[in-house]
Amino acid sequence: MSEFPTAHLGPNAAARGRMLPEMRHAAILDALRSSGAVLVAEIAAQLQVSDMTVRRDLVELERAGRLIRTHGGAVSASGSATVAMDNEEPSFDARLRRQHEAKERIAAEAATLSMAHRTIALDVGTTTYLVANHLRERAHTKVFTNSVRVAASLGTSQAEVYLAGGRVRRDELSVGGAEAVAQFDKLWFDICFVGLSGITENGLFDYSFEDVDLKQVYLRRSGLKVALCDSSKFQRMSLVHVAQLTEIDVLITDAPPPSDIVAALKAAKVDIHVAP
Repeated sequence: MSEFPTAHLGPNAAARGRMLPEMRHAAILDALRSSGAVLVAEIAAQLQVSDMTVRRDLVELERAGRLIRTHGGAVSASGSATVAMDNEEPSFDARLRRQHEAKERIAAEAATLSMAHRTIALDVGTTTYLVANHLRERAHTKVFTNSVRVAASLGTSQAEVYLAGGRVRRDELSVGGAEAVAQFDKLWFDICFVGLSGITENGLFDYSFEDVDLKQVYLRRSGLKVALCDSSKFQRMSLVHVAQLTEIDVLITDAPPPSDIVAALKAAKVDIHVAP
């Protein structure tokens, strides 16, 4: 994050915390123009004002259309892309064919990232299903999943496989319900990989109410939280909001995201891995 251009505001004003709102707003907007994203804590420290004062400034600037607030900060409002809404979930086979080469690259990158971890939570979805194929020869590894397809793919592999118990959803062959949630919510995973239907500056999205509870368990109960998302899902949202960007540590994708999403991920301290 770049330093704030506070010098021209006068050192005494900053030091005494008595900057006029217009001066703070100008400093915030200057920082946004230079870096694309700002954090409340950094603004407060550099301008020597309270976090509450900064949050009020961000609210006022957002009302004026000058920025977009995020969890813990803000990103520039200029050049914001249109967000598309997906209302219906395509079949598993249709999704597996879509962006298949990109998903294979993402899966390979995810498998590489997982090599240092013994206990892996693997979500439902087409990309996570492809990740499972890379784990077949992985010995001394425990894989926990609510995907019947993932469990079947790993059934004769070197890995130990644990499948959540509960109701099976048709087509997706995902397991969900209170029993599945309770079973996995008692565990702690080294790393998790969750699939998405879309990502925007406001977070991660998915189609299904039935699957979101387990996604949130994986994110809540994992040391390293990784989202898998091919580039066709940028600036797309669907029925269920899964999590804020601050709830993941890494995004693995096949191409650099749009600048708005990059700025929001940077503000949320999320590492972006573009699969080679």
